[in-house]
Amino acid sequence: MNRKPKTDLTRWRFSSVEGRQKWYYVADSEECAREQNALEAYTLGLDISKFFPDLPKASTAQEAVQKAIKFFSGLQAEDGHWAMECSGVLSLAPAILMSCYAAKISLPEEVERELLRYILSKQLPDGGWGLHLKEQSTVFGTTFSYIAIRILGLGPDHPDVVRARINLHKKGGALGIPNLGKVWLAIMNLYSWEGMNSPFPELWLFPTWLPGHPSTYWCHARHITLAMSYCYATRLTVEEDELIQSLREEIYVEDFSTIDWPAQRNNIYEADLHSAHSWMLDAAFATFNLYERYHFTSFRKQAIAEMYEQIKADDIFSNTCKAFHVLISRYADGADSPAFQEHISRIYDYLCNRENDWIVSDCTAEAMRTLMLLEEKCPFIEDHVAPQRLFDAVNVILSMRNSDGGFASYETRRGSRLLEIMNSSEIYADCMVDHTYIECTSSVMQGLKHFGKRFPNHREDEISDTLNKALQYCRNMQKADGSWLGRWGVCFTYGTWFGLEAFACMGYIYRGGEACKEVTKACEFLVSKQMEDGGWGEEFESYRFRKYIQHTVSQIHQTSWALLGLMAVRYPDVRVLERGIQVLIDRQTSIGEWPQGDIATAFYKAGTLHYNAYRIIFPIFTLARFTRLYPSSPVAKGLLKNGSVHSEQSQNGRC
Repeated sequence: MNRKPKTDLTRWRFSSVEGRQKWYYVADSEECAREQNALEAYTLGLDISKFFPDLPKASTAQEAVQKAIKFFSGLQAEDGHWAMECSGVLSLAPAILMSCYAAKISLPEEVERELLRYILSKQLPDGGWGLHLKEQSTVFGTTFSYIAIRILGLGPDHPDVVRARINLHKKGGALGIPNLGKVWLAIMNLYSWEGMNSPFPELWLFPTWLPGHPSTYWCHARHITLAMSYCYATRLTVEEDELIQSLREEIYVEDFSTIDWPAQRNNIYEADLHSAHSWMLDAAFATFNLYERYHFTSFRKQAIAEMYEQIKADDIFSNTCKAFHVLISRYADGADSPAFQEHISRIYDYLCNRENDWIVSDCTAEAMRTLMLLEEKCPFIEDHVAPQRLFDAVNVILSMRNSDGGFASYETRRGSRLLEIMNSSEIYADCMVDHTYIECTSSVMQGLKHFGKRFPNHREDEISDTLNKALQYCRNMQKADGSWLGRWGVCFTYGTWFGLEAFACMGYIYRGGEACKEVTKACEFLVSKQMEDGGWGEEFESYRFRKYIQHTVSQIHQTSWALLGLMAVRYPDVRVLERGIQVLIDRQTSIGEWPQGDIATAFYKAGTLHYNAYRIIFPIFTLARFTRLYPSSPVAKGLLKNGSVHSEQSQNGRC
């Protein structure tokens, strides 16, 4: 739902220093030091005709990619990066607003106005909100956004607030909110800590080798559990005020003072529940709840101290602002403490976050390969990266290999898959362990393979062993129909692209019209999913139900992924490729970008993410690769009027 701007959008300016982004508003009483640039106008949805005039329609892949590169180059930030949107989790803005409210942090009025517009723009026709984009309204999403717009100044009788309240009451009110939501409501003094299943804070004092110790969780699950446990152990709660008193009456169907809080511990609204409790988890909670009634005060104090030391350590390591950590710091360190003031200074980093020092396997591999390619392909770049820095990256990557030969996201897998039995998130599935992923594994393989050609003597045997075992992991994970399941994109199209790239970098491509069985089956899978118009399209529901579900409309990003995979292994039927390439050419806009399609990325079965750049960068990759590999195709450069002729490609020729 579109909403009119709450501020004069022409007065917003963007600054970026080494990727640390900040939007600031030039007050009406002040003179703007400079006019808005293309990036600012484009991001804000303003008129960009003076920056990007309409261009003639491209007739070939080469013309289309040149047009796209010209457009995308115009969006580059002053420090060299591209500041594109990553969104989709609709609880993030309400969480930081609740944190700021609890910690008594004031945001600039202009920021609050636009945050209000953003949240209201995501309100669904039924009056509620989902937790993510492309999700029906839920208790979690509606409760969080309701509280947020009330914090931002809308009164209880505002039409949008009334619509939201009616929706929430139809769902039984806020009592059915999942575990994470219960914690936030308790912090906001809108729920009782007695209505929580005890997370057993003392568990953080136990030896890390203990089965089920939280140190073995996936990093995000681990740190959310840590913060939630600290808040529970300290019963961190804001002071009651007029807004809190009013919200207690608004978000519940029952009278707040009469609610049986212990009875709400396992009360989760059906639409919010994506991972039901196992009987083992319920048994553990029953034990923890019993312990909570008789816990030792001294033991609890030790646990609180240990948890806070770990929270501080993560603040130092990750260098970022987190909603939980902001209010924890105010509670533990005080309003005037340097630690809390540092959190305040990083509020904008929460909204536009670059300085996150958690390493990621595929990001490291892709960045390393990109740096090497820039130096190899761009002779005008004279200031090269010191080889030792590339060695450091490889050393980190090699340390991240899992026992199955593949790679997870942030770190090696710390715990068993059995930890999923103890998943208490209720809103996500498969989120307790950093699983091994085809995407991360493939990116690492491509990065190491490229590195090995340039630095053949650096840890040669270990790199070779890693590549061979990673390839075997890819073989093991391929499904019977030839596809791979992608975990960070939608879904089988995404995973199969990465699977084919992995085999291609190891030399397993079509030669003489034939390829190994894994490559052949994967290509047959992709070709079987090509739609009538020549493109590819897969529904987000594929990810949720773990089976391919055809979209009704071909998607730009999935068409690009399928084509990239097929071209990586030199799929011999070029007509299949040409039909897909023609879709990209035909859908390109007059300024060189592509229209936004459906959700492209996902996580943990229920979560959705929106990467604004995907609809631009992946067509660029695809069109460039096609133009390079098939220069004789009439779709590539228009050299022929009829037929489809392409040049023979060398075994190692890759774009």
